[in-house]
Amino acid sequence: MSTPTLHEQLIVIDGLNISKWGRDVFEDMRKGGVTAANCTCSIWENFKATMDNIVSWKQMLQDNNDIILQVKTTDDIQRAKAENKSGIILGFQNVAAFEDRLGYIQIFKELGVGIAQLAYNTYNLAGAGCYESRDGGLTDFGYEVVAEMNRTGIMCDLSHVGARTSEDVIKFSKKPVCYSHCLPSGLKQHPRNKSDDQLRFIADNGGFIGVTMFSPFLNKGPDATIDDYLEAIDYVINIVGEDCVGIGTDFTQGYGQDFFDWITHDKGTGRKLTEFGKVQNPAGIRTIGDFPNLTTAMEKSGSAEAKIRKIMGDNWVRVLKDVWQ
Repeated sequence: MSTPTLHEQLIVIDGLNISKWGRDVFEDMRKGGVTAANCTCSIWENFKATMDNIVSWKQMLQDNNDIILQVKTTDDIQRAKAENKSGIILGFQNVAAFEDRLGYIQIFKELGVGIAQLAYNTYNLAGAGCYESRDGGLTDFGYEVVAEMNRTGIMCDLSHVGARTSEDVIKFSKKPVCYSHCLPSGLKQHPRNKSDDQLRFIADNGGFIGVTMFSPFLNKGPDATIDDYLEAIDYVINIVGEDCVGIGTDFTQGYGQDFFDWITHDKGTGRKLTEFGKVQNPAGIRTIGDFPNLTTAMEKSGSAEAKIRKIMGDNWVRVLKDVWQ
């Protein structure tokens, strides 16, 4: 019996995956050794449409229970590792599904939603997204939303949220908040990327940073390689240290142009917000199944095993336990 590779030993957490869900994606998650992932189940959808998505997820969890299981606690992450399955953390990229009812937050928590982004690119009832021309900060209702998310144990994500709204959430939240999938603007200026000061501010206030590899936000765009992704990870680590950094790929596996048109228009149908151009994951980690290449690349770069374990998943587990308990 061969000795397991380092990657095979790791807890591997992907802080954001928004792929076209189905058996083929779940099989690739197993191929990649993904222990658990924050899987998007709501973007522009309202309460009812999001509930319909969760119904579909419950069916997928049942139909594919030989390779995936639902994660509601960090013990479930450990169980997924022990059972050689991939854990599914249901996540929102917008709180549109909460509508104007704080009571819906508890319902979604009970259904397994563990992470929710306060706004997706534009304004909602809680605050502003990063593509709004004016960011008025967290609304009064938004403060109530954050407080209720703290109480129920849903992590606040700020990846697509405007700078002022993000600052308000970071200051107000009693629990750690995150940029689940972002890149540093120090390597490429883009409305979705975060400045050194923003990265430092969330870390100094107990927050967490998941580094994405979404090519439009990388310096070399679709020509980027896995080494360019590592450069971005190390850039963030050099600013905030290695204890509050993890992975948040933003995989969009299986989707075509219609999907990108939907996510880049306000509420899915309004004004055009941004143009991505060619979306191609970095060479070396084009698919979820290529995840082991990331561990190998980190080993080749000279990263210590302790650092690799933290970045690939242990850091995420620690912060999620803090928020969820």
